[in-house]
Amino acid sequence: MTTSVDLRGLLFHELEELAVGLGEAPYRGRQIFRWIHARRAKGIEVMSDLPRAFRNRLALVAELPPVRVLNRMVAADGLTRKLLLGLDDGHSVECVLMVYEDGRRRNTACLSSQVGCAMGCSFCATGQDGFQRNLTTGEIILQALALGAELAAGQRESRISNIVFMGMGEPLNNYEAVMKGVRIFENPVGWGISRRRITLSTCGIVPGIERLAGEKPPLELAVSLHAVTNELRDKLMPINRRYPLEELIPACRRYTEITGRRVTFEYALIAGVNDRREDARGLARLLRDMLAFVNVIPLNPVAGSGFKGVTPAAARAFVARLQEAGLEAAIRESRGQDIAAACGQLRFQQRPAVKCQDPKLEILLS
Repeated sequence: MTTSVDLRGLLFHELEELAVGLGEAPYRGRQIFRWIHARRAKGIEVMSDLPRAFRNRLALVAELPPVRVLNRMVAADGLTRKLLLGLDDGHSVECVLMVYEDGRRRNTACLSSQVGCAMGCSFCATGQDGFQRNLTTGEIILQALALGAELAAGQRESRISNIVFMGMGEPLNNYEAVMKGVRIFENPVGWGISRRRITLSTCGIVPGIERLAGEKPPLELAVSLHAVTNELRDKLMPINRRYPLEELIPACRRYTEITGRRVTFEYALIAGVNDRREDARGLARLLRDMLAFVNVIPLNPVAGSGFKGVTPAAARAFVARLQEAGLEAAIRESRGQDIAAACGQLRFQQRPAVKCQDPKLEILLS
């Protein structure tokens, strides 16, 4: 049986090549790209400026899989939404929309890169069920389309302005699919999202960080640190046993030197674990003279982890110590904790590989 190509996962030039291979001029690929990423087409049949005969030939070899929203949750703030999306093989992924209505109005899509996660961080829900598989580029784009549809349904500005790969999975372990997604997102014919508005978060895959440093233009890089000694980081984040701090921190320094961009370090404050004065001093020593920013995040609750977050006062005191030591640091606003959509709370669910039967739970993009 021939497998259909997911058109959402094809780059601009790949769509041109597909059009040529089906006997059409290259510009037909541009039309397809615009239909998918600018007009949010739900199917090939609606691409009305393509000849009907071409649409028929295209439908024989390619498809636009439906967006299946299996569950939708809205936080109490009304500005944060979490979607559970069903995939064709029965797996599912979660993605999050965060609307910011401050002076820099932005709509941020937090996307997953894998089903589950192999990193096994002890304070994170995603890794509790293990790793299932990488997402395809089309499935990455699918999440952004679903979140954009949520914006439109809420009568808000429907343009996604920022992308953060901070959902389920380790993006650098699905490098090709993620970076292909980045190239699609930045294309001005469709999404037109600058790489300065795309952030990739990693738990510390050193070869991936070094590879990412060669991307032109560079992305914004966030590194999940969470500890300032190998002894503690080994316990919290098993990846540290493979890429210890002696390798990770120099790789981050090289990233800043090559790209000219600062690295954001994520530091989840865990009560009685990594929140001491000596931890703040160690963090200041570790990042001294680096182009860096520290996002301090009071740990979000995760069932079964055995960890607790710190109080707001303790978080403020920790940040103050970092600032006194010369680091740029701030407490990162936690969004969606009440719907398990905050950092470290996303999980996948295994479901039967059947189409969702409830039309209310299926977004039809148009």
